[in-house]
Amino acid sequence: MTLESAAAASRPDDDLFARVPDAVSIYEVSPRDGLQNESTLISVDGKRRLIDALVASGLRRIEITSFVSPKWVPQLADAEELARAIRPPEGVTYSALCPNARGLERALSAGLTEIAVFLSASEAHNRANINKTIADTLSVFSEIVPPAREAGLQVRAYVSTVWGCPYEGAVDPARVVQIAEKLLELGCYQISLGDTIGVGNPRQTREIVRRFLDAMPVERFALHMHDTRGTALANVLTALEMGVRDFDASVGGVGGCPYAPGAAGNLATEDLVYMLHGMGLETGIDLEKLLEAGNVAEQVIGRPLPGKVHKAGPFRLRRSPTRH
Repeated sequence: MTLESAAAASRPDDDLFARVPDAVSIYEVSPRDGLQNESTLISVDGKRRLIDALVASGLRRIEITSFVSPKWVPQLADAEELARAIRPPEGVTYSALCPNARGLERALSAGLTEIAVFLSASEAHNRANINKTIADTLSVFSEIVPPAREAGLQVRAYVSTVWGCPYEGAVDPARVVQIAEKLLELGCYQISLGDTIGVGNPRQTREIVRRFLDAMPVERFALHMHDTRGTALANVLTALEMGVRDFDASVGGVGGCPYAPGAAGNLATEDLVYMLHGMGLETGIDLEKLLEAGNVAEQVIGRPLPGKVHKAGPFRLRRSPTRH
């Protein structure tokens, strides 16, 4: 091998990034998915401060609460009070999780324009999470999604444990695609695919994304990665290289799933934005203001948050020390 050919072989392959989108949309989940696991009850005023700070950073899609039974998620018992206390600025969408028809009634009464429904890709996790089979859950959704659409609401759907289940292990991607297609048929505009316990790797992500690209347009699905084992950004990068442009994240990396042992740690919004901006991609988010929102989250929650950029800050060149 000549020096010239060796140098050419060592250069990055420009085609690797040929499908990376110019802009990425981030769906912020910290007020709901982030706060639902906190042991300390957080006031409506504290939640409002966090949401206002997130909006100020440029985030335009924010899940603010969940209309589930306070018995199961006491941290979100103030869902109606919060939703009525805040109104999204123009161009911003607030959404809430709705597990059933009663949840939809509460969301409509609170004046929301978007809701989300959720289920798991594995039967065992679905039963642990909502005490229903997948088939029964989809049947319940037939009583939520079409009426919500008729009322003018947008509906998003979460499918959990796509990369692996804490009870069943591996999950067949073909089954996930089938579930997602049924959700789209019901009227959901987008399916968020969750690595609920943070076990995914880039090769696995490539296979899952490939199957979804074969089944539906790229804008119909998003990725919701957990950083439990430190692989969230690697999986995001793999998906970006395949053209995916919608990702969920939680400021400061707060949150997890109470029904998935060891699943602490959503992908931190600051970590995601820092990487995307470093790659030259547009997000519409001001990283400095996002870091301020992370500080608000830390104050409201009352403990240090795990996000890496939240702790380290963005990269800034420093002057060399002056020699005397």
